[in-house]
Amino acid sequence: PSALGVAVDAARALAYVGLPEASYALHHAALYLAVAPKSDSVKRAMGEARRAVEETPGATVPPHLRSAGYRGAEALGHGVGYRYPHDHPEGIVPQQYLPDEAAGRVIFRPGRAGAEERLAEHLAEVDRRMGRRERRE
Repeated sequence: PSALGVAVDAARALAYVGLPEASYALHHAALYLAVAPKSDSVKRAMGEARRAVEETPGATVPPHLRSAGYRGAEALGHGVGYRYPHDHPEGIVPQQYLPDEAAGRVIFRPGRAGAEERLAEHLAEVDRRMGRRERRE
């Protein structure tokens, strides 16, 4: 999860101080990226999200997630029944976030490399509390 930040910081160093001073930052970034655990889980999630949108044209945002900050929203059901995750222990609220047409679809499947293993463990607990199937392949 730090690779992008390292790369961006190296680019900033190059932009701010130029060469040869930024050489150290660029080498540091290259070495870090070379040995960092590799994963394409974000790329795969992006593709899965795109497919979900393409395969469910016309799908609508669940009413409880729609904006409720205007007069008449409640009459339309917008925001009604929304449960604010920050008000609940560990920020986990069993409510539907995807449209009905895509409910239950798994978009992100973490890999087993680096920090993704810990993320996978956390998501398994979230999925259990949400009553969802496991997201491992």
